[in-house]
Amino acid sequence: MSQKLYLNILKIGSIFSLIVIFFVFKGLLFPFITSKQISFNIIIEVLFIFWIAFVVKYPEYKPKKSFITYGLIAFFSVLTFSCWTGVDFNLSFWGDVERMLGVFHLLHFLAFYIILITAFRKQSDWNMLFIASIIAAVIQSFYVISVNNHYGTIGNTAYVSGYLIFNIYFSVLLFFKYKKNKLKWLFLIPALIMLLAFEKADTTGALVGLGFSIIMIFLLYGLLIKNREVKAFTIFTFVFISIFSGVLLANKNNDFVKKIPVLKNVRELSFQKNTFQTRLISWKAGIKDLKNHPILGTGYGNFAIIFDKYFDPTFYDYTRSETYFDRAHNNVIDIISTAGILGFISYISIFIAVAFYLITSYKKKKVNLHEFVIISCLLIAYFVQNLAVFDSLVTYISLMIILAYIFWLSNLNEEKLFENIENKIKKTKEHLTNDRYFENKEIYALGLSALIIFTIMYQYNIKPLQMLTETINGQRAFAQGQINETVDIYRNALSKNTVLDRDSRTSLIRLFIGNPSVLQKMDKEKANETLDYCIEIAEDNVKYNKQDSMNQMILGQILNIAANFNRDNTDKFLFYSDRAFTAIDKAIQATPGRIPVYFQKAQFYMTRGEQDKAIETLKYATSLSDTYYDSYCHLGRTLLYAKNEKEAYKYLDQCINLGGIDMISPAGLVKALINKYVELKDEDKVIKLYVRLTNLEKDNAKNWIVLAKLYAKQGKKEKAIKAVNKAIELDKSIKSYAKEFIESLE
Repeated sequence: MSQKLYLNILKIGSIFSLIVIFFVFKGLLFPFITSKQISFNIIIEVLFIFWIAFVVKYPEYKPKKSFITYGLIAFFSVLTFSCWTGVDFNLSFWGDVERMLGVFHLLHFLAFYIILITAFRKQSDWNMLFIASIIAAVIQSFYVISVNNHYGTIGNTAYVSGYLIFNIYFSVLLFFKYKKNKLKWLFLIPALIMLLAFEKADTTGALVGLGFSIIMIFLLYGLLIKNREVKAFTIFTFVFISIFSGVLLANKNNDFVKKIPVLKNVRELSFQKNTFQTRLISWKAGIKDLKNHPILGTGYGNFAIIFDKYFDPTFYDYTRSETYFDRAHNNVIDIISTAGILGFISYISIFIAVAFYLITSYKKKKVNLHEFVIISCLLIAYFVQNLAVFDSLVTYISLMIILAYIFWLSNLNEEKLFENIENKIKKTKEHLTNDRYFENKEIYALGLSALIIFTIMYQYNIKPLQMLTETINGQRAFAQGQINETVDIYRNALSKNTVLDRDSRTSLIRLFIGNPSVLQKMDKEKANETLDYCIEIAEDNVKYNKQDSMNQMILGQILNIAANFNRDNTDKFLFYSDRAFTAIDKAIQATPGRIPVYFQKAQFYMTRGEQDKAIETLKYATSLSDTYYDSYCHLGRTLLYAKNEKEAYKYLDQCINLGGIDMISPAGLVKALINKYVELKDEDKVIKLYVRLTNLEKDNAKNWIVLAKLYAKQGKKEKAIKAVNKAIELDKSIKSYAKEFIESLE
């Protein structure tokens, strides 16, 4: 094939790859992630076959040496090496389904970069790529705005925000590129649309990143622009915005500031914000562990083991959900803790190289002032927002585009150079008699690379795709009550032995952990066979990393269910139960500060009838945090079961005081507590318990009537009327009584 055809394939294919941001295949596990990454992998692998053949046939087109390229190769090499020195090779190299950010997937972004710096040789090529990216971002923005789905087709508002930052700057960059074109203003329209979507996404880290980069625009213009009047104006603007931003943040709770809608996101900026505090805990964990693995970290992607090891129970003071962090939510800390000092140095080297080329290109006038400022501030925005989040497919794609563009800018004589190369190739071919030599090299390169890459594609993309599809089919079968079919479907899915099986295994095990009663509907032999299979695949997951607290806990849970199911057989019961305790003890050892793990151990003791040990375990759990109401709720219920009512009510009282009333069940326990607090004349707790009772007994109108009377007694007229109206909805026969009741409130 001609060099022109190769270049067109690589350019069109690269632009086409941007379409993956819209892919959400609902028939896959974690569809927002897997749909995009696997599709992107396949596209890049196909393109790389052509890239190999192209540079083999036309070696003149091999990319020039560049410190940016060296930095990227060094970074990905360190990440790859850390996979072997870390605690979980599978997670490091292949990643998991929820993130798909293993080194294998990251290497596709490196391949994307290499294809870009090879094929995109002219400004018109880059304009085409930027416009394609902007169009995709505008469509995504309309989706975010019009559908009111703040995460769009990307699946996470933080990812959406980071993606939009890149494309906002791409629009501004093209505005300055087309400065002599009267229609250049059209490039600002996409930027405005994306800003509207950016506001909808409402991500604090991205807001700080974009805001800080805008301030830096004025500083850089002020320092570099030659016109004195403009320099004075931009410096003044920089100082004014900086001071104004500081004053605004200091007075963000002022009534005047609260009345300005556009400042809504600014008012939410706070170091006391729960999300910031939870991230701070994770950052501290990453820093604490660095001394244990200073050179290469725990292995790329293995932050979860660090977070678990140093888990601080004060985390629950800020949130009761999302308590498992598999990423540091700070790209720098994530890299340095999982890839060590070498990972951090190689990562920073990329941006040092970028700064070097931007500055030298600016001095040599290859890059004009506008390009220098816009590109610099884009990377500043990216870096700052990544201090509160981590990269994803959409930001990696955008980052590779801008890095490749900087590479091209530093070689602005490329257009003439490659015109000469093309002419040279034509002349050479005219005089060479061994043209077949070039053709053979091309055919061999195409054939061999296609064989290797298609093998990789099938083994590590197509087979996982099939496995993920079967996993969803298994979940659907379970939801339809087809329990035996569910296990068969999962067996078929996992028989493919893919590198991403861990999440599929976990999803099957959790089906039975969350619904152990379905085992009673199965033939006992089949149920035991199913349990043994679940235990087997849970142990397979543990083999990846025996310090993985989550997998150890899941193994312990399914073993405990197997023990309970076989409690009529003492030998079998103890066989499973003993192993359950071994697993849960390893889970606790891996994360001694994570309170819910102790609840599981207490449950295992209850399964064995060892109530005293269960109570002792739960009391230790309460000692880890005096604000985590779950511990008091679990302990109170367990003490009641052990018929220690006096002590039980003391802990249940704490459970209610701390806000854990929704954990109190069944209805019988709620009623018993109501009677207790009626005797104590504690009307507030009685009302709270009746509210809980109405949720547990949704069809009981009498509970609503009693609740209405209690509200009326406290003078809460509106709540009383709402309660009695709810009673009428459930029992029409009390309508006349309800009317009299409402009238009595007047």
